[in-house]
Amino acid sequence: MSQKESTGPFYHSYSAEETFKELSSSESGLSQREAESRLLDFGFNEIEGKDKINPVLIFLKQFHSVLIYILIVAALIAWFYGKMIDVYVITAVVFVNAIMGFIQEYRAEKAIEALRGIIVPTARVYRDGILEEIDAKNLVPGDVISLEEGDRIPADARIFELKDFRTVEASLTGESTPTTKKKDKVSFDAAIGDRFNMVWMGTFAAGGQAKAIVVTTGKKTAFGEIAEDLSKIKPKKSHFEIKIDKLAKKMGLIAVAGASLIFVVGIIKAIEFQEVLFFTIASLVSGIPEGLPAVLVIVLAIGANRMTKRNAIIRRLAATETLGVTDLISTDKTGTLTQNTMNIREIVFADMKNVSVSGSGWEPTGDFFQGGLKISPLDNPALAKLLNIAAICNNAKLVKEKSKDNNYKIIGDPTEASLVVLAQKAGLMIDTLGEKKIDDLSFSSKFKYRASISSITKDKDRHDLYLVGAPEVALERSNYFISEDGTRKRLDEKKRKQIESEISKLTDNAMRTIGLAYKSLTVNHKELSDEIVNNLVFVGAVGMIDPPRPEARRSVIKAQKAGIRVIMTTGDHKGTALAIAKEVGIVKNKEEGAYTEADLLKMSDKEFRKAVHQVNVFARLTPNMKLRIAQSLQEDGHVVAMTGDGVNDAPALKKADIGIAMGVIGTDVARESSEIILADDNFASIVNAIEEGRTVFTNTRQASTFLVTTNFAEHATLIGALFIFAQLPLLPTQILWLNLVTDGVSGFALAAEPGHGDILNEPPRKKNENILSKETLPFLLLMMIVMAGLTISFFAYHLFIDGDIDKARTAAFTVMAFTQIFNALNMRSMKRSLFEIGIFSNKYMMVSISLAIFLQVIAIYFLDAIFHFEYLSFYELILIFVSSSLVLWLGELYKFFKYNKNRVKLLKNN
Repeated sequence: MSQKESTGPFYHSYSAEETFKELSSSESGLSQREAESRLLDFGFNEIEGKDKINPVLIFLKQFHSVLIYILIVAALIAWFYGKMIDVYVITAVVFVNAIMGFIQEYRAEKAIEALRGIIVPTARVYRDGILEEIDAKNLVPGDVISLEEGDRIPADARIFELKDFRTVEASLTGESTPTTKKKDKVSFDAAIGDRFNMVWMGTFAAGGQAKAIVVTTGKKTAFGEIAEDLSKIKPKKSHFEIKIDKLAKKMGLIAVAGASLIFVVGIIKAIEFQEVLFFTIASLVSGIPEGLPAVLVIVLAIGANRMTKRNAIIRRLAATETLGVTDLISTDKTGTLTQNTMNIREIVFADMKNVSVSGSGWEPTGDFFQGGLKISPLDNPALAKLLNIAAICNNAKLVKEKSKDNNYKIIGDPTEASLVVLAQKAGLMIDTLGEKKIDDLSFSSKFKYRASISSITKDKDRHDLYLVGAPEVALERSNYFISEDGTRKRLDEKKRKQIESEISKLTDNAMRTIGLAYKSLTVNHKELSDEIVNNLVFVGAVGMIDPPRPEARRSVIKAQKAGIRVIMTTGDHKGTALAIAKEVGIVKNKEEGAYTEADLLKMSDKEFRKAVHQVNVFARLTPNMKLRIAQSLQEDGHVVAMTGDGVNDAPALKKADIGIAMGVIGTDVARESSEIILADDNFASIVNAIEEGRTVFTNTRQASTFLVTTNFAEHATLIGALFIFAQLPLLPTQILWLNLVTDGVSGFALAAEPGHGDILNEPPRKKNENILSKETLPFLLLMMIVMAGLTISFFAYHLFIDGDIDKARTAAFTVMAFTQIFNALNMRSMKRSLFEIGIFSNKYMMVSISLAIFLQVIAIYFLDAIFHFEYLSFYELILIFVSSSLVLWLGELYKFFKYNKNRVKLLKNN
C-alpha cells in the first residue's frame, strides 16, 4: 500500500469494514512489526517545517528597493569625487531605513512552524491488540486509536465505535459548537464539516469516547494539506512597495536626465570640466529625495500606531497603506460579525404568547417581554418552571473573569451555558433553588437529549426529572403540557402540531431550538435511565442564536457607503449564515440567497466567477474553497481583505491582499499568516483600520509630493541658474541639508497629519493609482515654479548687488528653506484650505515649523563655515520669509478655484 493510496478524501464514504479492508487492518490494530514497516513507507506523523529564517538575509532584503539602489549610487558618486559629508549622510539614511524594516519583518512568515505545534506528543493506540501509549509521531495509517473527552486528535481517522462522542472543530471548519459524531458512512461529496464519521488532527474531543482507525498522517492530513498550501503561496510585494518602486524609478530617471542635461550644457558653454562635474553632482543630489525612505517609514509607523489604538495590530507596515485601496472585505461570521456566544432570544409555550429575552453575550442580565410588555418571569408559572429546568439540567458554569472589564466566560458546552445565562437573567441560581441534582445523564447523540434528577428540599417525598433536548424528542416523550396557570393538560395531536409550527418559525430564523420537559418521580427513583424518560410534561422550547455584535450592522453600512463590498465566507450552516447576513446588512434583498461549497463545486469556471461576483454569502466552506474565492476576486481586480481565526483560514489569509486574523479566538497559525490582528475580533475594527489606511495613503501622497516638489524646485533652480548665470546657486552639502533636515522635519509632521473626517465618504482608490498622479502634478508644478522663481530671483539680486557668490547662495538657500516650510502647510491637505482644517489641528506641524526655523538660523549663523554661508541681516531674513509665503497664498487660491466650485459660482453670482 502506498502513501498515495491512503490519503484520498474518501474514507468518510466507506463503511468501517471497507475502511479496515482498504487499510489492511482490524479493530485490534496493527502488529508492532507492521507498524514499523509502514513508518518506513509513510514517514513520521509530522508536518514538515521550512528552514528557519536567517536574520542576516532579512536585513539584506531591506536593501532590495529601487529607491535604496539610487541612494547607494548617489553615495558612490559622491565618494568618487571626495564629497564625504554627502557619503556619510546618505549612508546613514540607507542604514536607518534598513534597520527599521528589519525590526518590522523579523517575526513574519512563521505559519508553518505554528502548524507543527498542533501535533500532540502522545497517542493511545492498539498494537498487537494491546492498548498502549506511544509517541504520536509514530502513528501510521491503519493504526487504531482510542479517544476520550479532553483529548487532542493525533491524526485524521475514521470512527468505527463511539459513545456520545463530540469534537470541537472550530479551528478547521469554523463551526463554533461541538460536532456530534456518528459511525455511519456519509456521502462522498460531503463537505469536511459534514463528515461526521471522521476526526481531524489538531481538533479536540469535547465529550464521550470513541475508537477510530488512522487514515492519513503528517503532511497528508487536513492540517498538513493546509501547511502545503501555505508553502506554495509565495510572498509578493505589497501595493505600497510597488508604488514606491515606481516613484523611485521616476525620480531616478529625472535626476539622471537633469544631471546629464547640466553636464552637456556645461560642456557646450565651455565651463571648466571640474566645475561641470561639481554642477552635475549637485544636480544628481538635488534630484534624489534622500529623506523619502525615512519619511515613508514614519508615515506607515504612525498609521500602524493609530490602528493599534483602534484594536488593529499591524504586523507588516506596508499593510497599512494597502488597506486604503481595499474594496472588498471577506469576513467570517462567528466572533467577527457575531459575539461568539449562544443567546436565547425566544421562548415558545403550548398555550400562551411567546416570551422574548433581551441581553447579549454571556452577561447574565436582560429582561423578559411578552406581547411587547416587560414581565416578571418568576410570576408566570410556566415560564418559572422552564427557567427552573434551565438552571439545573446542564453541566455548564458561568464564571466572572478577574479583569478590569469584569467580563463573563463559560466552562462547558455553549448550548448548556445559554440555559444557565437564561436562568440567571431571572435571578435563579442553582445554589438558591432549594433543589439538589442527584443524578445526571449527559447528552446522548443516540437519544438526542440530556436529563437530570433533582431532589426537592420542600417535598422530601418527591423527585423531579428534567429533560433538555431536541424539541421533537421532548414532544415525542411528552403526554402533557404545562398551561399558563401552571396546571398540566393533555397533549393532543392538534396541540402538538401547533407547538411544532411555532418551533419551526424559530428554525426559519436560523435559531437553534431546544425543548424542555419534566415529570415528578417518587423518592425511589434516584438513578437515571432511558426507560423512565417518558410520560413527560412539555414546558416549552427556546430558540438561541449567536447574535450579531451591536455595532456590526452600523460598521457594514459604513463600509458599503465607502464603496467597499462586504461578503461572508463561513464554515457554518447556510440558514444561519443568511440570517446573520440579513441582520447586519450584508444581504439587503430578501430574494438574495447563499451558496454552499457543494453548490460551488457543481459550477463551471464561468458560473463560479459569476456567483462570486453576484452573491455575498458563502457557507459550509472548506479551506481550499475560501482560497479559491479569494483568488477569483483578486483576478477580477479586487483588493481583498480577508478575516479568519482558524487553521483552515490560513491559506486564504496569506493569499489575500490583506489577511486579518482574530486576536482573541484566533489560532497561532491564522495570526502568523496575517498582516493585521484584531485585538477585539470585531468587524468594526476592520472598518476603522480601513479608514486609517486611507489616511495613511493620503499622508504618504502629501509627504511624498512635498519632498518631490522640493527636489524638482532644486533641480529647476540649478538648471535655471546654469543657463542664466553659469553659476551654482546651491552647493551639494546645502542641498543635502534641505533634503534631509528642513524637508525631513516638515515631512515627519505631514506623516502625523490626522484624518479630516471625510475620508470614508469617497470610494476606494484604484489599486494601480500612483503616489504622484495627474491630480497632484499641476499643484506640484505650480509650487516648483514659484519656489524656483523666488530662489533664482534672490540669488540674482545678491549676486549682482552684493557681488558675493556665498551671500547669494545663502539667500537662495534661505528662500528654498522657507518656501519648503510654507509648502508643508499647503500639503496638509491638497484639496481643503489650511484655514478650513485648522491651522493648529496638527500640533506636530507647529513644532516642526518652529524647529525648522530654529535649525535654519543655526545653519546660517553658527554653521556658516561648514556650509559656506555669509551673514544675512534681520531685514533680509524677514523679507525672504514674507516673500516665501507667496507659496502658501498661491496654494490656497489653487485649491479654492479647483476644489470649491460652489464657492466660485457663489462669488460670480455676487
